Amino acid sequence: MDTVQVPPHLAEAPQQTRSRRFAPLEPVAANTRWLLGLGFFVLFALVWAIFTLGGLVSPTFLASPLTMAKEGWLLFTEYNFIHDIGMTVWRVLGGFILASVIAVPLGIAMGAYKGVEAFFEPFVSFCRYLPASAFIPLLILWAGIGEMQKILVIFIGSFFQVVLMVAVTVGSARRDLVEAAYTLGASDRGIIRRVLIPGAAPGIAETLRLVLGWAWTYVIVAELIGSSSGIGHMITDSQALLNTGQIIFGIIIIGLIGLVSDFAFKAINRRLFAWSSI
Repeated sequence: MDTVQVPPHLAEAPQQTRSRRFAPLEPVAANTRWLLGLGFFVLFALVWAIFTLGGLVSPTFLASPLTMAKEGWLLFTEYNFIHDIGMTVWRVLGGFILASVIAVPLGIAMGAYKGVEAFFEPFVSFCRYLPASAFIPLLILWAGIGEMQKILVIFIGSFFQVVLMVAVTVGSARRDLVEAAYTLGASDRGIIRRVLIPGAAPGIAETLRLVLGWAWTYVIVAELIGSSSGIGHMITDSQALLNTGQIIFGIIIIGLIGLVSDFAFKAINRRLFAWSSI
């Protein structure tokens, strides 16, 4: 039997052991992930302090971390900022829940029935590219400057995104599972109820988590006009007074609330759909 000759440069090359710590797609331990994430925030705050406290940036344009913290304390103790936070959370959740209740069933119908998708998809895709802020003048005419106008801005910004993403998730169901269900005697309605919806549920939950983050980006726009409360209202008043400390504090509060809601959504999804990661 002929033997395969190994080139000398390959035979003599020492075996290299690569580090698994930074290998592509290599998972990171939970403690390491927390430390790395916290480390970035610490580094960001340090650079921010160096530029502001060191006099490299004027306080008129960017307040220091210490000034921001003082202004934040004043907001809570003297200006009832907790009420503004509550109003903003109410508006985000109101618009997001209203959009989800209507968009999820429509997205499921579009994903399951190609005729429904052909009817709605062009219009939904068209509206998805329209900025929610462009509707504010019309919404003021239709709903006034009360709470409904602000909720509708968030609704418009969330609804069309949820519809299309849910439709894509449901429509990408495995055909072999559908055919197997038909073979076992399932009806058309049973296919949707027992195959499409359970299979798409983790993806739908992930879609809602992502769109909830987008809904938080619309709330400031919703609160810019005709609002007497909310984080966006506070930021607008602070901008008129050139109080960058309060502006930054309001932005950070929005980020923290969004981060907490994102972690809560992830925890709920992991508990409800633990089987999806198996």
